[in-house]
Amino acid sequence: MRIFLAPMEGVVDHTMRTMLTQVGGIDRCVTEFVRVTTTLLPPKTFYRLCPELHKQGLTPSGVPVYVQLLGGQPEPMAINAERAAQLGAPGIDINFGCPAKQVNRSDGGSVLLQEPDRVFAIVDAVRKAVPASTPVTVKIRLGFNDRSLLEDVTQAIFAANASELTIHARTKEDGYKPPAYWDAIADIYANSPIPIIANGEIWSVADYHQCIKESGCQDIMLGRGILACPDLARQINATQLEQHVRVMDWLMVVELLVQFCVVTEAMYERKYVGNRVKQWLGYLRRQYPQAAVLFEQVKRLKWPEDIAAAIALHKTEYSKAI
Repeated sequence: MRIFLAPMEGVVDHTMRTMLTQVGGIDRCVTEFVRVTTTLLPPKTFYRLCPELHKQGLTPSGVPVYVQLLGGQPEPMAINAERAAQLGAPGIDINFGCPAKQVNRSDGGSVLLQEPDRVFAIVDAVRKAVPASTPVTVKIRLGFNDRSLLEDVTQAIFAANASELTIHARTKEDGYKPPAYWDAIADIYANSPIPIIANGEIWSVADYHQCIKESGCQDIMLGRGILACPDLARQINATQLEQHVRVMDWLMVVELLVQFCVVTEAMYERKYVGNRVKQWLGYLRRQYPQAAVLFEQVKRLKWPEDIAAAIALHKTEYSKAI
């Protein structure tokens, strides 16, 4: 059983990868997508989205980070995959799952699920462009408007010799509306020559167990669920190993937020720190009611020192109340 951290554009960047892999339980990360058009991108583009390339493609906790590419043409995808591998990417991931309208209009993401032949051509070109020792993984949804081409798409991916396939158990049309249709993955998993990873709507340990029951998969990918519950991967691992781990309480999460401020300020302009903290609090509210309280206390603040002071005051007041 393996647990992967999902690539979430504008959310799961290198700072978030640092925080969540530090908590533990994550076996692999994937970057936000590198947008490929027609040209070979400069190294700085890859280093910006994946600073871990400076550290052998690993987070500070030693978790490998695959570089994800998004584009619609085989040759540009191939040459950029080759560059990422040369820069030290432990693996290459191909994005056929992004449902964003702007991305789809630009010939990328889930819109390509309507063209299984092009899916094959892209995966095949990337696979041939990088060393055999470099895994080439693929992420898809169940389809674009519906699931009618799901078997054709998955067979194209298998034929192109992809290493692994992650399936978000909803179509593009479904977006992120619950439920996720984990059972739709079961036949693919049962007949797949490569590992299949289930993704979508896993918010708890109970969701994990239901997902693997319905899909048959042993490996999963966590996105919004682990942003809401930072130790979700660790909890899932503990249940599999029949071990007991302490569940993160709110004070432990607050400590994580303090570290997040420091790491984010070191990597970005100071004016962006506040927005990043508020964004994470938006996810944390699902699991921790206190996150909504802290959000109200910081929502009008901008600068890191003010955010840090508000968090410290919140921590003191909360500690006195419990």
